[in-house]
Amino acid sequence: MKNVKPVIIAVIPARYGSTRFPGKSLALIRDKPMVQWVYERTRRSTLLDRVIVATDDRRILDAVTAFGGEAVMTSEAHATGTDRIAEVAEKIDCAIVVNVQGDEPLIDPRMIDEAVRPLAGDPSIPMGTLAKQITDPTEAVDPNVVKVVMDRNGYALYFSRAPIPWDRDHWAGRTDLAALTLDGPRYKHIGLYVYRRDFLLAYSSMPQTSLEATEKLEQLRALENGHKIKVVITDHESFGVDIPGDLSKILQRLDEGGH
Repeated sequence: MKNVKPVIIAVIPARYGSTRFPGKSLALIRDKPMVQWVYERTRRSTLLDRVIVATDDRRILDAVTAFGGEAVMTSEAHATGTDRIAEVAEKIDCAIVVNVQGDEPLIDPRMIDEAVRPLAGDPSIPMGTLAKQITDPTEAVDPNVVKVVMDRNGYALYFSRAPIPWDRDHWAGRTDLAALTLDGPRYKHIGLYVYRRDFLLAYSSMPQTSLEATEKLEQLRALENGHKIKVVITDHESFGVDIPGDLSKILQRLDEGGH
């Protein structure tokens, strides 16, 4: 009997009411809305069977439909993008669901493939994500850059906004974090997630955990409940758009050849 390839879908959550940048999914980048950049790059993944934009606003739905993409309306009440993609996944017969952030117009499709492969090859893995080695010491102490430490098998031990791991002997008695050196490999988390569908549906219904609430990192909910997260190390970079000023950085990267 032949092995049947699992059906793999990507869902791009695109909420209109961003606090820091309302309507950013529709912000134009070289005459295309940002959501179109994300959708088209995601479609270039070699492992996906379907790409869907999940939105809470008719304007985003219409924009996606206009460029030939697939979009669905979801509840306005969702607190997180995970909840939004779970609503979509609940109605679709698939095995694996990829959560592609809707504010990353330069997402490299190879990153999606890297994150998907472990789950596609091992049905025991419930969830996966990506990390990249930190080369800039300022990122190690930046609370907006989430760090991750893994076990020897590549599963996450912890995610934190703090600089981890902490070299106790090297930093004994020191208080100036700005002088922190990268004396060993450190990794930053890249917020692309892959879920086994059944796990996603269960995960989205789990109550918030204490570490999740403290660090404001949703993925800690999985770890606190005893579930494993496979972390794939990537060489590719990720660039998110949080505020209007970030658009100029995206354009600069495109001018430098990041098409």
